[in-house]
Formats: sequence, C-alpha cells, structure tokens
Amino acid sequence: MRTLVVIPARLAAVRLPQKPLRLLAGVPLIVRVWERVSEMKVGDVCVVATDEPSVAKAVTDAGGECVMTSHRHTSGTERVAEVAAMPQFADCTTIVNVQGDEPFIGERAVRGAAEIVSSGRFPVGTAASPASWDIASNPNVVKVVLGNDGRALYFSRAGIPYPRDPECIGSTEIQMLQHIGVYSYSRSALERWVSLKPHPLENTERLEQLRALADGIPIGVAIAHEPPANGIDTEDDLSRANARWHEFIAGR
Repeated sequence: MRTLVVIPARLAAVRLPQKPLRLLAGVPLIVRVWERVSEMKVGDVCVVATDEPSVAKAVTDAGGECVMTSHRHTSGTERVAEVAAMPQFADCTTIVNVQGDEPFIGERAVRGAAEIVSSGRFPVGTAASPASWDIASNPNVVKVVLGNDGRALYFSRAGIPYPRDPECIGSTEIQMLQHIGVYSYSRSALERWVSLKPHPLENTERLEQLRALADGIPIGVAIAHEPPANGIDTEDDLSRANARWHEFIAGR
C-alpha cells in the first residue's frame, strides 16, 4: 500500500500570470511547493503534474519528478486522476492532491488528510483548522461543518454554522472551521469523483468538493491545529509570501 502525492500545476491563471514559474525567494513557486511537500515524506512518491514543458523543466532542473498530462483538464482533480491512472503508479492506493500555489502548507494538514484514507476511515480526506468567527463574512475563506464522526456535512463560502444566539460565539461546544484545500482519495473514490457531472451546489458556491458530497461520497476532515496556508493568487499575495519566506524557513 503506497501513497502517491501529486501537485497539479498550470500556467493559465489570470490574476497571476505564469504563476508556477513566478519566483519565491529566487526559486519558482512550483519548486518551492514540491520542496515543501517532499520534505514531509507523507508519500512514497511525490510528483508535479503539468501540461507545460516550461513547468516540467523547472521541476526537473531542481531534481524533482514531473509528469506530463493533458491540457484538456478543467480542474486539478482531473489532472491528479490522470496521473493516478498511469501504470507506474498502479500500486498506490492513497492519492494525495496538494495545490501548487501553497508553499506554506502545513504538514499536519497534509499528513492528516492522507491518514484518513490510508487508515480506511473514509474514501476521501481533507483538513481544516479552528478559526476566528471573524472569517464568517469573508467569501474567500471556505468553511466546513462536521458530524460527530468527523465527516464533512457541508462546505460553504458563507459563515457556517450561523450563530443564531450571540453567546454561541466563543463556545467550547462549537467552532468555526476553515477548510484547508488539501485532499486525499482512495483510487475508487477518485475515479468516481471525476466521473461525476458538476452539481448545482458546486456551481453556486464554486466549490468542487460539493460535487462529491452531493453524490454521497463521504469526506473525512482532519483537524490541523496549525495556521491555514493561504494560496498565492495575486501580485500582492506573492509580495507577502516573499516577505514572509525567510521567517517561515527560520521557524521550521
């Protein structure tokens, strides 16, 4: 039973053109993410998946492994599924998807998501972190609510759960959880996920995981008690990441 970690990367980002190749502390962003995830040793294999030769060259020049995939994919999940289906990864039973723009992703989140699937608890795993109720009104921050068994009941850009009574805020009985966008899948769950058509809930919230939930695929959520890693989507995000980088490295 082996674990495959895939970092999908594409150059088509609009808000930050050429995003995987933009420099973070002098090194392409996609290489920084590959370095970060590789050093966690969560997977037996860690590869970058792309449809761009320039991204593949940046990764291989840094000593990483890169797999070329189709340019027709509409999501990172589809790209990960193509890699998982390749013969050289046929013995990998847990597949982990780490976004290619999160160089500060926490190890507890990645490892926790992977262990949900490798342990057999749920066919899909992800992670979340306890957060301040201040994030409730921010649609750029995805929230998740859980059942007693740790499975996701719903993901939303809205503030969930909604504190009908103000005294609920700060209660030890309920927390607001910020979703962390790392996923793991069993092979069969990943194949089923990418076979599904987009669901109206997914289209409304712009959250792909709602496609799986709506079809009845259970998603277990690991609680990672570490700051959520924010993706790099804009020039300002990249500037902040560069300013933070040396402090981040020093603190590890």
